[in-house]
Amino acid sequence: MSVTIKTVSKALPAYSRTTAEILPFVDLWLAGEEERFIRKVKKIFDNAGVDRRYSVMSPQEVFTQTSFEDKNRIYVREAVKLGKACLEQALQQAGWSPDQLDYIITVSCTGIMIPSLDAYLINLLQLRQDIVRLPVTEMGCAAGVSGMLYAHQFLKANPGKRAAVVAVESPTCTFQLEDHSMTNVVSAAIFGDGAACVLLSSDEADQGPELIDGAMYHFYDAERMMGFDLTNDGLKMVLDIEVPETIAAHFEQIVYPFLEKNGLAIEQLDHLIFHPGGKKIMETVDELFGAAGKQIDVTRKVMREYGNMSSATVLYVLEHFMNKPQAPGTTGLMLSFGPGFSAQRILLRW
Repeated sequence: MSVTIKTVSKALPAYSRTTAEILPFVDLWLAGEEERFIRKVKKIFDNAGVDRRYSVMSPQEVFTQTSFEDKNRIYVREAVKLGKACLEQALQQAGWSPDQLDYIITVSCTGIMIPSLDAYLINLLQLRQDIVRLPVTEMGCAAGVSGMLYAHQFLKANPGKRAAVVAVESPTCTFQLEDHSMTNVVSAAIFGDGAACVLLSSDEADQGPELIDGAMYHFYDAERMMGFDLTNDGLKMVLDIEVPETIAAHFEQIVYPFLEKNGLAIEQLDHLIFHPGGKKIMETVDELFGAAGKQIDVTRKVMREYGNMSSATVLYVLEHFMNKPQAPGTTGLMLSFGPGFSAQRILLRW
C-alpha cells in the first residue's frame, strides 16, 4: 500500500525579532551578573546560527516573571490559533474538505492541555465526528517525524484514507526567567515558536513523494539527555552537552542498516531533511554526512530564519523540498532526534 505526502504548510505567531533586537532584553535579564558572564551569554546568542525567532509573546512578555499557569494559558490559546491556521492552509493547498480527513495526529511538547489540540481542531474546522485522534505530547523535537511514522502505519493498513499531522510548539512559554544556567541560556538562544501541518494519503488519486520506509532507533540509558523537568515554575529544559557526541557514536547504527534495508547507500541519497537541533548538532551531522558528499544547507537556512521550533522544524525543512520540482526517483532521508533518547527516520521517494 502506497502512502504519499500531499502537502506541507506552516504557520507563525505574530511576534518576531532579530537576534540584534533580542540582545537588549538579554542585558536586562542578566542585570546584576558579572560582565564576563553577560558577554559569554551574548556570544552564545550571536553564534547560535539563528537570525530571527518568532514568538507567541512579545519580548516584554517573555522577559517578565509570570506563573506557570499564566504561561500555559498563553500556550493553549496560541496553540489552537496556530494549529487551526496551518491545518486550514494545508487543506486548502490540497483541495481537500475538512470532512475528508480520516485521522488527525497532533504533536507538541511545550505546554499542557487537556483536552488536547486535536479536540479543538475537530470543533473549529468541523472535522468528521468519527475521525480517529492521536495526540502525541512527549516526543520533543522528534515528534514531527514520529507523527508521520504513526500516520504511515495507519494509512498502510487502510487504503483510500487521509491523515493530517499538526505540529505546534511554543518553546518561549518554557523560558525560565530566574534560571541563568547554561542549559536555559542555550535553550533561549536556539529556540523559537511555530507550527506546521503535513497531509498524507493512501488514496491512489493523491500524488506526492512516497514514504518508502520509516523506523525509530532508541538509545539505551540516555533518558536524561534531552527533555523537560516539570517544576513549580514550568517546564525546565534538560539538554546534555554530550548529545552531539552521542549522535556521532551511534550514527552508523542509525543510518546505514536503515538505508541498506531499502537498497540504498548514503551516497545515493539526493536530499537530507534533517531537524536542526542546535549549532553543535548540525556541525556533527554535517561532518558525518559531509564525508559522503552530502550537505544540510536547507536545515541551516531554516535554523537561521526561524530557530529550532522543536517538533515543527523538520516539517519546515520538508516544505522547502516539497515546494521545488523534483525528478522522479529523487530520494530524501528525514532524520530527527528527541527525548528518550531516540532517532526517528523516514525514507522518501518522489
